[in-house]
Amino acid sequence: MSRRMDLQVKLEEILGSRNVYYEPPESLKIKYPCIIYKRDAANTRYADNLAYKSINGYQVTIIDKASDSPIIDKIKQLPMCRWNRHFASDNLNHDVFTLYY
Repeated sequence: MSRRMDLQVKLEEILGSRNVYYEPPESLKIKYPCIIYKRDAANTRYADNLAYKSINGYQVTIIDKASDSPIIDKIKQLPMCRWNRHFASDNLNHDVFTLYY
């Protein structure tokens, strides 16, 4: 199984449902609470000017009606995860993280 699919399974476990979407198309009917994620960066390590290790970075967004969603604390506990920002849109709360996995 690919690393991204491992991440998909991990996020579904954290959320407790299958409402985890990887780069969803705009036409998709999304159910809340949910997690939406996309590849956003990479962390590459070099030695002797050669890349020897690269880890994909993902932008992970938790969308929930509750402003203090328990999902936020669970995501924050993942290794190499950093909270970026919070915003509200359409009466939904969005918490955005950068996660290297």
